[in-house]
Amino acid sequence: MIAYLDGTLAYKDPALAIMDVSGVGYEVRISLATYSKLPAEGEKAKIYTYQHIKEDGQNLYGFLDPNEKVLFMLLISVSGIGPGTGIVMVSSMGVGAIRQAIIQEDVRSIQSIKGVGPKTAQRVVLELKDKLRKDELLAKAGIDTVPLARAHNTNRSEALAALVTLGFARSAAEKTLETIQHRHGNDLSVEELIKFALKSN
Repeated sequence: MIAYLDGTLAYKDPALAIMDVSGVGYEVRISLATYSKLPAEGEKAKIYTYQHIKEDGQNLYGFLDPNEKVLFMLLISVSGIGPGTGIVMVSSMGVGAIRQAIIQEDVRSIQSIKGVGPKTAQRVVLELKDKLRKDELLAKAGIDTVPLARAHNTNRSEALAALVTLGFARSAAEKTLETIQHRHGNDLSVEELIKFALKSN
């Protein structure tokens, strides 16, 4: 998995950036928030990425703000939300607004985003509200949850991709990995996460 790209911004538009890293151009789908914060073309930039692999190809999704990547990863863990919808969601409302809508169980606001129906909006609230409320309490206590999520996000993403390849339903695999990290901590390798997941099913 590609966790981030650190290089020169070769091109940008509101939905796409091309990063030149050692002479290789990486096409990255971006949110509006990331687009608005990108430097001018030809300048250095570091974009945190999520690599989505599917049968007919693969895409990179990129974010300047690690908080936005963490929220994006949470959103696409919900059944019915793929990376395309996830990037639309963070572009439509922004990180703070989506987090508050979920915490306050404001289904109507989430449902107002293009491509998000009432059932999906309800699932987003149901599956993510406790996690985001916990993060907010930790933040108020002065404990920053983002570096932790950022540091271990790649291992979990790789393990999730492997489990889906092995035939696990994405939503079930995500819940299994969350349970494993809750029990055994966030320092597990990709191999350990997969082994625990296989033993738990």
